[in-house]
Amino acid sequence: MIETLDLILPLEASEDEAAWKAAAAKKLGVPESRVTGVRLLKHSLDARQRAVKVQLRLEVAVDEPLAEEVTPAWSAPSLPRDAKTAVIVGCGPAGMFAALRCLERGIKPIVLERGKDASARRFDLAPILRQGVVVEDSNYCFGEGGAGTFSDGKLYTRATKRGPVARVYEILVAHGAPQRILTDAHPHIGSNLLPNVVKAMRASILEAGGEVRFQAKVVDFILDGDHLRGVVTADGEEITGDAVILATGHSARDIYRLLAEKKILLERKPFAVGVRIEHPQPFIDAEQYHLRKDEARPDLLPAARYAVATKIDDRGVHSFCMCPGGFIVPASTENDEVVVNGMSLARRDSPFANSGLVVTVEPEDTDSFAKEHGVLSGIAYQKALEVAAKQAGGGGQ
Repeated sequence: MIETLDLILPLEASEDEAAWKAAAAKKLGVPESRVTGVRLLKHSLDARQRAVKVQLRLEVAVDEPLAEEVTPAWSAPSLPRDAKTAVIVGCGPAGMFAALRCLERGIKPIVLERGKDASARRFDLAPILRQGVVVEDSNYCFGEGGAGTFSDGKLYTRATKRGPVARVYEILVAHGAPQRILTDAHPHIGSNLLPNVVKAMRASILEAGGEVRFQAKVVDFILDGDHLRGVVTADGEEITGDAVILATGHSARDIYRLLAEKKILLERKPFAVGVRIEHPQPFIDAEQYHLRKDEARPDLLPAARYAVATKIDDRGVHSFCMCPGGFIVPASTENDEVVVNGMSLARRDSPFANSGLVVTVEPEDTDSFAKEHGVLSGIAYQKALEVAAKQAGGGGQ
């Protein structure tokens, strides 16, 4: 018999497989000797009370062995000679997963990335960190793996219609991400581990017959009536395919301007903007884990996180991208602005925590920019805030 059980254990027993087995036997009403195997499926904390509990979902075998655990893997069939091609603009998470999916479907992806590969890109972070100078096509936002490569890698989402999330986690594990992301309620990879994960994903794309080209900035589209047939890069190369996927992310404002110039349908939508707040991590630990004054966080507990959400004057305000044990990093993509992001290493062992605190911006809030910028009024509004932030801060990063 194979059963899936939800158990609640005290913190001190939560990592002990013998305790799992004993608790499973008790819940099933069978002798412990009949429990032949247990496997962790999901792990989460309940810290609402001072006595922290751990919620576990286990696969439990009784009187028979558990099936051997399958190690996550990724593969694709050989591309046919007449394979269709998809030009993918952007080598962040969306672009990389689109490329892998194309290969699974027998389509050859050609991935174009304006920035550099993860190894070379690392050196372009030094100018902004040391001199406050942005390398505008290779920074914390642009380059292999996108913004997440060097700024965190949180994987959970509050959305409920994002497709097969579990398979995304499995593909990341197949490319070197920690196995624990398959079971953690709030999975996180960490900025120190992500570069090797995205490099392994690139290797899979290349080995399966795809292409990945760096420093290949797209500056124009090739249109055939209502169809987008290809792109033109900054060096003048025309690259066409059976489909074009724009996976350019939030920061590629030039692509949105190009879409508008080509009269490709765009729509103003709400977005969120705010500030990033930093706290001592022990303060967050004490509040979330109900610790007494000068009491250290137990080793079995991770750096604490929080989430807040409210409405003020009918406008949503909420925390975003909370980084326990993390750092605030400069995420500007142009030299006349200040933008920041948050990140944590895999161990989340910084003495500080930080979180975005953002407010909803409705399309009508940007109407003052609409006369000059039209459908791109939100982008102009955002840019104005970023320029004002730099000026208010004295002109540096």
